[in-house]
Amino acid sequence: MPPRPRFILLLACALPALWPLAGTATDNAVLAAGAGVQRMPAWPGAKNDRQDPVPYIDIELPGVGSFSTLDGLELEFLHGPAVRGGLYGGYQWGRERSDLGALGGKVPSLSPRVNLGGYLEWQINKAMDVGANLSHDTQGAGAYLNLYVDTDLPALGPVEEAATLRWSLMNGAAMNRFFGLGNASAAALGVAPWHPSGGSEMASLEYDLFVPTSHHTGVALALVYGRLLGGAANSPLVQQFGTANQWSESLAFIWHP
Repeated sequence: MPPRPRFILLLACALPALWPLAGTATDNAVLAAGAGVQRMPAWPGAKNDRQDPVPYIDIELPGVGSFSTLDGLELEFLHGPAVRGGLYGGYQWGRERSDLGALGGKVPSLSPRVNLGGYLEWQINKAMDVGANLSHDTQGAGAYLNLYVDTDLPALGPVEEAATLRWSLMNGAAMNRFFGLGNASAAALGVAPWHPSGGSEMASLEYDLFVPTSHHTGVALALVYGRLLGGAANSPLVQQFGTANQWSESLAFIWHP
C-alpha cells in the first residue's frame, strides 16, 4: 500500500519551513533520510495489523526546530538554556474501510488528519527530556495532549538506544471519533451505543535502536507498546472487536552525512 496522499502533503509543507532556517543551526544539526516499512494496528483499538511502506526523515536543527516522519514537526520559538518550545504539527492516521474488515460498512471510516498546536520541552540533562505537546484537528473538533519522557540509553559500542514513555489524552470529540459508537453502528454490531467523554486514551513505551552499517548508513528500529485507557479501552469496539494492547513497529534503512 503506498504512503497516504496527506502524508506526502505533510512532508511537502514541513520541509520548506525548516530548510530556509538551516543556516542558523549549529554543527550539532542532524540529517537522516531513508525508507522502510511500518506495521501498526489496522485501526485504533484493532487486534489485527496493517503494513505500509514509509519514507524515513529525521531533521534536527538546534535552536530552529525538527521534523521527523515518526514524531512530526517542531518549530522552536522559545530558546532557553533548558526549556524550549514552539509550534507543533503532527499527522494522525485514520481508518479505511479496507482496514475494518468485517466491520466495514458498520463502523464509519475515518480520513487521516493533520494536527497543529504547540509544544514545551525541558531538558533535564544531556540524556533526558520531559515535554508535552497540545494540538487540535485542522479539520475537526478533536484536541490532543501528549506528555512524554525521552531518554538516551547506554550505548552498546556503535549501537545507539533510546526510550520514550508517553501518556496521551483526548477531548470528548476526539474520543468519540475513534472509539464512540452511534445508534446505527451499535445496532449493526449488536452492542450498546458508546459515547465516551474526554480523558486518558493511551499509555505507551517506545524503544528505539540504531545499528550502523557503514560510516553513512544504518538500520533504525522503533518498537512501541501501548495500552488503551479509560473510555478508549472500555469501548465496545475495543472490548468485543479489538484489543486494548496496541503494538507498532517500524524498520528503515537510512543514510546520514
